[in-house]
Amino acid sequence: MTEFVLPQWPWDLVQDLADARSVRLWMVGGAVRDILLDRPVHDWDFAVDGAAMELARAVADAVDGYFFPLDDERGTARVVLKSGGPSSIDLDFARLRGGDLQSDLAARDFTINAMAIDPGGQLIDPLGGWADLVDACIRGTHRRVFEDDPVRLLRAARLEWELRFTIDSLTEGWVRADAALLEGAAAERVRDELARGLGFVAPSRFIHRLNGLGILTYVLPEVVQLQGVAQTHPHRFDVWHHTLNVVDTVDGVVATATGEPLPAASEALRQVPAAAWGELSRRVGRFAGSLRRHLEVPVSAGRDRFLLLRLGALLHDIGKPQTQSEDDDQRIHFYGHESRGARRVVNRMEALRFSREEIGRVRRIVAAHLRPGQLAREDRITRRAIYRYFRDTGDAGVDTVLLSLADHLATWGPGLRKERWARRLDVAETMLFHYFECPDQTIAPSLPIDGHDLMQSLNLEPGPEIGRLLNVLREAAAAGEIETRAEAIALAREAVRSP
Repeated sequence: MTEFVLPQWPWDLVQDLADARSVRLWMVGGAVRDILLDRPVHDWDFAVDGAAMELARAVADAVDGYFFPLDDERGTARVVLKSGGPSSIDLDFARLRGGDLQSDLAARDFTINAMAIDPGGQLIDPLGGWADLVDACIRGTHRRVFEDDPVRLLRAARLEWELRFTIDSLTEGWVRADAALLEGAAAERVRDELARGLGFVAPSRFIHRLNGLGILTYVLPEVVQLQGVAQTHPHRFDVWHHTLNVVDTVDGVVATATGEPLPAASEALRQVPAAAWGELSRRVGRFAGSLRRHLEVPVSAGRDRFLLLRLGALLHDIGKPQTQSEDDDQRIHFYGHESRGARRVVNRMEALRFSREEIGRVRRIVAAHLRPGQLAREDRITRRAIYRYFRDTGDAGVDTVLLSLADHLATWGPGLRKERWARRLDVAETMLFHYFECPDQTIAPSLPIDGHDLMQSLNLEPGPEIGRLLNVLREAAAAGEIETRAEAIALAREAVRSP
């Protein structure tokens, strides 16, 4: 099979603009691979024999898209489509490396990405990429493939899981030998490959593979340190294996809570009693649409809340190695691991160049991941407790509820106790009800008085004290203790006397 009918879009548009400039170009890389595999193509790559950046700018103008120069020296640029055209489509243009197409393809990462299609639909495959596609094999194009670009180390593992291929033995040896090169890789690109890997079904397998290849220690060393950290009952595994189970169980909790079928790829989900999933669906299924919309909200650079929840699950126990202790009965404890873990989350996510909003969100999830379980041990959940929980976690409190459920299921597995699970579901249902169905009463109640009224009524000067008193009033309103202006002023006056 050597000829293909090229897709009219974007090929016809790009080719017409190239012809008008007497520029030769070829479709290359992942776009060719995905066409051959009959997969949807979201990122179109073009190798250009000439002024690639000028062509990219012309394409951007023609499609009313955004033009982004990626590397002026190498002549690479990206066109990103605005909303209204085909969704989630990028067009990348790069000047030929090495002076001709053969040299360009030979300098690429893997043989399956080192093929081209010319304007006539002819496949150009000098390195045997088509045969490796047929064999489901990821093979490096040359020995220096990872020295030329260390991020390819992560890409090899990501493509292996994404395509369900296998890295060939020689290339795997190169990966292991060159893993330390990731220390010098651009943090933003490492972050992006990690995020793509966490977007797969059963992401624990991707993380496990990174660890097996010796890569994870250069990406998330805090997670590697969880290996061999022992835990006592009710935990069944060390912190490493428990964490991997939680990561996959989060997917099961989200799927069940949003009315989707359980992912079939995870052993962790099969260990949970079927009745537990049914009860979860019955208790929180009423919030399915709200949860789905909540988790789909993008936070930064296309990374949504669901992805960050998965990352929070992966990092939720990274404070345990530093807080492990043992009592006289040989029970192991991790006092304060959630706060220690939250600090480590900030350090690692900053190093990977996540956005401030993303870091804050995952930090709050990790810092609060024990709180739903603590609430489950109370005789009843008060409105004040609900207010304080969401005051501290914000909208990440919803994600934290889901993580807590997954943590509980992964901890107990087939030994899950019905009464304990029922109490966890009580907490989840209560929290989600207040957040989604009556937020103006409990989560963010309105006040019958403002700061100006407080200053006038209590003869106070502007300053931090006004903010403190308003917080006292909000909590009281959430608890149902004040409704009128007079009640608010009376409580504020009392609070001034006894801060």
